[in-house]
Amino acid sequence: MHWPARPPAKRVCDLIGAVPLALLYAVPLLLAAAALYGTTRAGVLVREPALGLAGRPFRTWRLRTDGAGRPGAWVRRCALDALPQLLNVLRGEMSLVGPRPESRTDHPERLLVRPGMTGLWQVSERSDLPWEEMALLDRHYVESHWLGTDLAILAKTPRAAFQHRRA
Repeated sequence: MHWPARPPAKRVCDLIGAVPLALLYAVPLLLAAAALYGTTRAGVLVREPALGLAGRPFRTWRLRTDGAGRPGAWVRRCALDALPQLLNVLRGEMSLVGPRPESRTDHPERLLVRPGMTGLWQVSERSDLPWEEMALLDRHYVESHWLGTDLAILAKTPRAAFQHRRA
């Protein structure tokens, strides 16, 4: 008898994390989208091109906060603007943890893993690093990541996001 292949542990953890997060943030996201729409009367979701695992192109989801004034600043400060990327995680295009998605890259090693909603440089003590140092942290993640690293990064993400957004 042929057994179906089991998904990797990272994918299982992504689903175990993304489903409850999507449910938990559904109402705040809807309220944020309503506030943004009320201000701009334009589409509130933006799809941006990105490269995924092995260079596969896909589009990330994000709340449109530019031109939305006070509601846009509030959405960014509460770190709700990137939460629609949970849809990308559920679809398997992204992971909860990995290098940030880019539309093109000069660092092909980034394409060896799925891009993530958060990553090593986002939770570093200084999230205002120059691009070269961010790329080095992404490379370090690609070369040495394991499930324990992902769990540690996920544990640090809420505090890092709050501190970054408050600054």
